[in-house]
Amino acid sequence: MRVFVALDIPQEVRSAIGALERRLEPECRGARWVRLESMHVTLKFIGEAEDDKVARIQQELSAVHSSAPVRIVFRGAGFFPNERHPRVFWAGMEAAPNLAELAGEIEQRLEALGITREERAFKPHLTLARFKSEEGLARLRAALAGAGPLEFGSMETREMHLYQSRLQRGGAVYTKLASFAFAGKSA
Repeated sequence: MRVFVALDIPQEVRSAIGALERRLEPECRGARWVRLESMHVTLKFIGEAEDDKVARIQQELSAVHSSAPVRIVFRGAGFFPNERHPRVFWAGMEAAPNLAELAGEIEQRLEALGITREERAFKPHLTLARFKSEEGLARLRAALAGAGPLEFGSMETREMHLYQSRLQRGGAVYTKLASFAFAGKSA
């Protein structure tokens, strides 16, 4: 099965991003927009794993710990790898340093299971769209420039999730397999 580790995002953030998507989507026909219910903060894409390996992954994830919850503010937008020839349109986030530390610990623990470490630096973001072509890209850039400051809200979380991803005609369908508390409960 195809699996990944992620943080869920609150409905208020989804709604704010949805409002932006509704304004921008008509401007760019060359983009395939991500469904709001599918948005999450990916900590580690694992890929294909057999059931016995998924059990070992869960064991390693249950040992991941942070001294504090992760705090994230969602703001801004941009393009990967660049604005001129983008593959991905994303919403940005500013996170407490322990988010990157959490992702690093996950990488380290899963590498011990033979799961390849990500070579690129951890850059947390929410994927809003992937580009099939550059049709409408200039209009999208103009609409984005006129959108003003992009503030989508914030969150604090103490848990992460292991998801299964099934690719289907209408896009990927995600099923939560397990949840893991990585920070203690507040008093």
